[in-house]
Amino acid sequence: MALWKDPSMKDPASPDAAAAPAEPVVRAVDRPSVSSVAPAPAEPARRPPASGAAKESLIAADVTIDGKIEGAGHVRIAGRFKGDVNVQGNVTIEQGAHVNGQVNAATVIVSGEVEGNINASARVELLETGVINGDVKAAVLTVAAGSRMRGQADFGWTDQGPTKK
Repeated sequence: MALWKDPSMKDPASPDAAAAPAEPVVRAVDRPSVSSVAPAPAEPARRPPASGAAKESLIAADVTIDGKIEGAGHVRIAGRFKGDVNVQGNVTIEQGAHVNGQVNAATVIVSGEVEGNINASARVELLETGVINGDVKAAVLTVAAGSRMRGQADFGWTDQGPTKK
């Protein structure tokens, strides 16, 4: 049974159709070559990060790591990490996270707990739920009400002396 109506085929109800048996019609079908067919994407296309934007690594809340972090990107810690963190980007310690070691970064945001010294080239933000048990050295230090810190804070100084506006 044909799925399309072929003008060369005769209607079986017509009187001429009974006299002569219909011959099958074979036609060439244009098919695209395999190389011209694009495969369907497995997942939605992702936009590349904006130029100059650093990527962020995440230590999830249910993960515990003992080691060392070094790199140029940003790091977000939501779990437990024991060791030193040395990055050129930003470090964010989420609420409920625990870091036991030295933290060196451009900006450090603490809403979890840090046991160790923090050295930030730009700023340290100690948020409401944050706890620091160690010394802090940064150009700018922001401390929210309700946060806790035990240690020394050295901020507002550069290599040449105090920062001026």
